[in-house]
Amino acid sequence: MRSLLMHSPVVIAAGWIGAYLFITLLPLLILLIYPPLTGGGVWTDFSVALGFIALAMMALQFALTARINRVEASYGIDIILQFHRYISLVAFAFILIHPLILFIVQPETLQLLNVFTAPWRARMAVTATLALIALVVTTIWRQQLKIPYEPWRTSHGVLAVLTVGLGLGHAIGVGNYLGLFWKAVCWTAIALVALWLLVYVRLVKPWFMLKKPYLVEEVRPERGNVWTLALRPRGHEGFRFQPGQFAWITLDISPFRMREHPFSMSSSGEHPEKIEFSIKALGDFTNTIKDVKPGTKAFLDGPYGVFTTDRYEDSAGFVLIAGGIGITPIISMLVTAAERKDDRPYLVIYASKTWDDVTFREELEDLKKKLDLNIIHVLREPPEDWSGEKGYVDKELLERYIPKRRATRQYFICASPKMMDQVELALHDLGVPPTNIHMEHFNLV
Repeated sequence: MRSLLMHSPVVIAAGWIGAYLFITLLPLLILLIYPPLTGGGVWTDFSVALGFIALAMMALQFALTARINRVEASYGIDIILQFHRYISLVAFAFILIHPLILFIVQPETLQLLNVFTAPWRARMAVTATLALIALVVTTIWRQQLKIPYEPWRTSHGVLAVLTVGLGLGHAIGVGNYLGLFWKAVCWTAIALVALWLLVYVRLVKPWFMLKKPYLVEEVRPERGNVWTLALRPRGHEGFRFQPGQFAWITLDISPFRMREHPFSMSSSGEHPEKIEFSIKALGDFTNTIKDVKPGTKAFLDGPYGVFTTDRYEDSAGFVLIAGGIGITPIISMLVTAAERKDDRPYLVIYASKTWDDVTFREELEDLKKKLDLNIIHVLREPPEDWSGEKGYVDKELLERYIPKRRATRQYFICASPKMMDQVELALHDLGVPPTNIHMEHFNLV
């Protein structure tokens, strides 16, 4: 019993949160236990504490984006990246408040803004702040500024390194709060770990991917302007994945180029020797999938994601709700369940624009012969002779089909953000426990 508790996903997830909070608040603990060599007043100490906390947060950002499997498996990479975005804004606010307090309580420090006459430690602080401002602006308004993803990602990493490195240099240069040698060593170690994580993501992980290439076996069209990309491992066994998970794909270029894109696997998790991705032509990269030639080299980083039925072996059944290309991870769940001869009931509620847009329409019908499967198609623009559900997946529609005993099922939603929000709210109103609702977000970049 104790062993099961220690390995519980909830306990592990709580442990990572505890570790994050400990590292973030460590500067405050150090200031309480070992006060600075010369006192600067309550507001000065508070300002410095905010600066140290923000520096720790920025250093931990490298860990959040390193795709560490043990961390990702506790939350899902979409949640981690959302946290990464929001906590960056918190750190940004702390970094701006840090000097503002000093300017108010010690007006003479305003002269440190003059980078031509200020000491090097102040120049480092100003440069680090400008780098962070550039990082935040180019991230929040990337699309409005029309910055392509690959150049933005490279500049994002460079600006992050400048922010943390120069921020640490500033803290060491000030000296008062890091007067003890072991404090400087501690912070330098944190910065080196952050740097190593960047090196791991940019160099080590691509090197491992280079050793395990894949070849494109075929590209076949599906309904709804979707193309299935089938890959076979070359010189290795591939990787096993849980149905519903995704991987980052690099096509026809070196993985060191960092031009990768996340897509859910649409094939069975029982067959690592052939991994398929079904991709809707929606943008610059996805529109090129149909033109990929068999034999093209590919590289995969995965699997990732907690959006999988494999985590709920004790569930009495599943309700799978998809919108458009959101059917991709769900078809993987279904074909895997069929191969495993799963006898539990599956309810699929699938929203599409038209009948011809229903991706995997025939495959879903065929799966009815192999599973206890009920499929409800919901069309926004149905044909004249359509007798099924019309419009949108709302509370009234869900109430007609989901089981009366709501908590006996696990509910998986993959659709556009607006549809997922509406369905989640409707399920809450219908009494579905929040712990039974799982969502997969399309946009991870």
